[in-house]
Amino acid sequence: MKVFIQAQGVWTAIEPSDAKAPVDEKSDKVALTMIYQGIPEDILLSLAVDKKTAKEAWEAIKTLCQGADRVKQTKIQTLKTEFESMTMKENESIDDFSMKLNGLVRNIKALGESMNEAYVVKKLLRAVPTKFLLITSTLEQFSDLETMIVEEAVGSLKAYEERVKGKVETNEGQLLLTEEEWKKRENDDGKLLFTREEWLKRQNKGGFRGRDKSKVRCYNCQIYGHYAADCRKPKRTKEPRHEANIAQVEDDEPTLLLAKHDKEESGQMMLNEPGVMPLQLSKNTE
Repeated sequence: MKVFIQAQGVWTAIEPSDAKAPVDEKSDKVALTMIYQGIPEDILLSLAVDKKTAKEAWEAIKTLCQGADRVKQTKIQTLKTEFESMTMKENESIDDFSMKLNGLVRNIKALGESMNEAYVVKKLLRAVPTKFLLITSTLEQFSDLETMIVEEAVGSLKAYEERVKGKVETNEGQLLLTEEEWKKRENDDGKLLFTREEWLKRQNKGGFRGRDKSKVRCYNCQIYGHYAADCRKPKRTKEPRHEANIAQVEDDEPTLLLAKHDKEESGQMMLNEPGVMPLQLSKNTE
């Protein structure tokens, strides 16, 4: 709003160069019109009734937006405390963090408090996580932080971030996780959980799937070189056992359990039931 009024050439109606000189009425009305166009309707209704000059309206807006001096100083201290405690998260980008940092600095400056550019740059380098330790130490040793601007520091950090992006795997192909991501992959017992794709990848790279199959014997075809699960020959079925079981019927008659021996030459059949005497039968018995 201040820049807009200055562009119209009527800022002298609010801050005259000579306090004793009378204010031009036309300039005052133009400045007051500019103020009315830039404020919300609820504030406009209260100003239009009580404030007759542009200077009075301007001072009232400053009081409404910034508060009294004590309130303003308290707000400045609160914002500075928030500024000092700001830290960048591991999964946060440089763009997002720098926007929050610059927004907080703008709010502090809007309240009339000045902040040195070097002070903001040093805070930015302290707030980034340890993965930026290489670039931050390089800037501190080989750059003049007292003359560096915030945009230059953000540009260096962004260039480093883009350079290391995508290199999150080691030479062994193992995925590098942050501490928070690692804890999310663990179940209640502390065991690491994998997706199906990650599990198959680990099986292909190691474990029993990575063994020398030349010494592995298939349980299905008895041939070396593969597992039974990978065997292409028909699955071997188990030979039936020569047993016969008669289930008990829900009546009063006794139930017989029969078991026949594999050797036919014995010619014997055993009957086992309470109250029944076993008899030995042979081929010669008529």
